[in-house]
Amino acid sequence: MYITQVKLHSECYPTDRYYPFNIPTLRRTVALALKKPVAFFVGENGSGKSTLLEALTRKCGVHIWDKVKRRAGYDNPFADRLVDFIDVTWANGHVPGSLFRAETFQEMVDFLDDAALCDPGRLAYQGGHLLNTLSHGEGMFTYFQGRYHMKGLYFLDEPEAALSPASQIKFLKMLQFLAASGQAQFIIATHSPILLAYPDAQIFSFDEGHIEEVTYEETAHYRIYKQFFTDRGAYLASNQ
Repeated sequence: MYITQVKLHSECYPTDRYYPFNIPTLRRTVALALKKPVAFFVGENGSGKSTLLEALTRKCGVHIWDKVKRRAGYDNPFADRLVDFIDVTWANGHVPGSLFRAETFQEMVDFLDDAALCDPGRLAYQGGHLLNTLSHGEGMFTYFQGRYHMKGLYFLDEPEAALSPASQIKFLKMLQFLAASGQAQFIIATHSPILLAYPDAQIFSFDEGHIEEVTYEETAHYRIYKQFFTDRGAYLASNQ
């Protein structure tokens, strides 16, 4: 474990009108206690899970690979300021890490492949392959295999985006192996009920207007999928 607690100082937020300080979940949560090497953030779109994940990434000094942001029509001066109002507790000092975001993965792949063409030794950090020579899902999984074997603190936003169900199960097995090594800590925002099934993970739900730790069976994702697969016809009819 590298970070063990997250505190949100909502009483000091500079506004309650603009994102991200107008997200109810982030206004009503005081702290999260991280006790396991794998923790999931789960919740509906707009609940704040990816927002908090990015702010934590910044607070921990992890570089964020990002696209150029075009805000000609809307410029929010508060957009990246949540990091100024959170604190993290480190267990044994800072460690390096990375942020994976499905939305920017392809741009990062182009950069990594260009660097590897100039320095083939870098291929070891991306699974031994030029990632653009693989399918999107294969490239993503190969990147995970190469990157996460190094000691570090890893933030992931929707890693399931291009992974088939079978690949998601392989990803779970990889997480188990890496977490057992004691060298890696993962904080993952996800919509995948397969990933949420990771044994002995902490799951933090953003769905009740505040962040609370829940069991797998208590997540909306589990309940919806269970109901759907039990009787998908009745489920669809009841939700028309």
